[in-house]
Amino acid sequence: MERILTRGKAFIDEYGRERIFNGINIVDKGVRENGVRKYAYTWEKDRIPRLKALGINLIRLGFTWDIIEPLPGQYNEEYIAFLGRVLDELHKHGIYAFLDLHQDLYSGSKGGVGDGAPAWATLTDGYKFKEERFVWAEAYFWGKAVHRSFDNFWKNTKVEKKGLQDYYADMVQHLTKCLGDKPALIAFDFLNEPFPGSDSNKVIKKLLGGAVKVAFTSKNINRIKFLGDLIIKNRRKNLLDNINAKVFGELVLGAAPVLNKFDNEKYTPFLNKMGAAVREVDDKLILFVDNSYYCNLGIPCLAGPITVNGKKDELQCFGPHGYDFGVDTPLYKYASNERIKFIFDEHKRTQDRLDIPVIVGEWGGSSEGNEWFFHAKFILDMFDSHKWSHTYWCYSNELPDSEFAQKVLKRAYPIAVTGEIISYSQDWDNNSFTIEFMQDKEFDVPTEIFVPAEIKSTDLPENAEFEVENTENYTILKLKTKPGTNVVKISW
Repeated sequence: MERILTRGKAFIDEYGRERIFNGINIVDKGVRENGVRKYAYTWEKDRIPRLKALGINLIRLGFTWDIIEPLPGQYNEEYIAFLGRVLDELHKHGIYAFLDLHQDLYSGSKGGVGDGAPAWATLTDGYKFKEERFVWAEAYFWGKAVHRSFDNFWKNTKVEKKGLQDYYADMVQHLTKCLGDKPALIAFDFLNEPFPGSDSNKVIKKLLGGAVKVAFTSKNINRIKFLGDLIIKNRRKNLLDNINAKVFGELVLGAAPVLNKFDNEKYTPFLNKMGAAVREVDDKLILFVDNSYYCNLGIPCLAGPITVNGKKDELQCFGPHGYDFGVDTPLYKYASNERIKFIFDEHKRTQDRLDIPVIVGEWGGSSEGNEWFFHAKFILDMFDSHKWSHTYWCYSNELPDSEFAQKVLKRAYPIAVTGEIISYSQDWDNNSFTIEFMQDKEFDVPTEIFVPAEIKSTDLPENAEFEVENTENYTILKLKTKPGTNVVKISW
């Protein structure tokens, strides 16, 4: 497998080809059984071939601090060895991966209702975790045990005379030492959706204040329609339509100062600390800058860039997340393309500020039926317009055979391009794909394009040489082109 590097806002390989990653999340959060959290140490034998048949070439390989460091300074070498075997298997199939230290609601230990930190690193200041009543994330909004646990993490509170973040950095470095030489491993995502702790109270107040202001003063909302949709039962399905992108922006942007302070004073120093821990032992892994939990709503992110020894690190990427209202509920079929565009437009501004490539770490959702497929296709088209890589949330054993996977996730995209991509897109209705790229020299390796079925026709540049790698489920088109602007069209 080729080494992956970065150049400006693009991923490139050692040959100088621009790379695009079409990926998926596979995250082991553990399962609580009789009060004990158990983790998987095996994969189904056919998991990787089934994903490869969908065109997946990147895995967000997730796990928790809890499984890696169950006691202070003591690492679960058995699980780390398992991760190594997974990376070796991915290498055999030509699929890349990045590590994701996952958390939701800080911890699943000491009565925690989420996943992440081990019991010894979960300092709640005497507050107890409470089970959710309505949605899984509600403890983020008013759970004092969750808030105080994060507060102590960001303050680097000591356990046995050593700070929590110091333990975390050592754990990150240990994982890097053990796994950093695996050819399939390209990057490290240090902490899923960092959360601001007790400052969340300020964020919620700003969001509620924004909601009240929007409801009574916004010029962008039709109050008669809104009240009708709220009161009349058979119109409630249309309620979210009243929150268009302009209204959504008015609602969420008031919380920006709180989160910007968190990004600058707590999260970016954490990133720099983790980056330094990795760079002490590895100079090849790409380092992730994530957005905080509330920035999933499109609130501006001011985190990063990662600096090591006072200099901007040369290998880093931005890993934003974003979901529309109703995700993973029956309401998802009413998802708004306008609102999701608002969220990812803000993430694009963050990318431009950082001037680094993007792998969207989480996106998507699910619901019964196929009425929401339009929304997923819109999101993928948006990513393509920015030349963004991505990892869909998330894998299940049933997913590869689902209608959604076969009709949406399995799509045409450029794997590797000999030059700089100008644009690419799939025509969903006509089963066709077009890419335009600028090539400034001759390459010894080809451009490679994933095609989700047998190719029916091609329109290639003059003097292009090509070969086709056919399988039962998909096709890889490999072509060599001359310097200049090249346009390739494929149908299937």
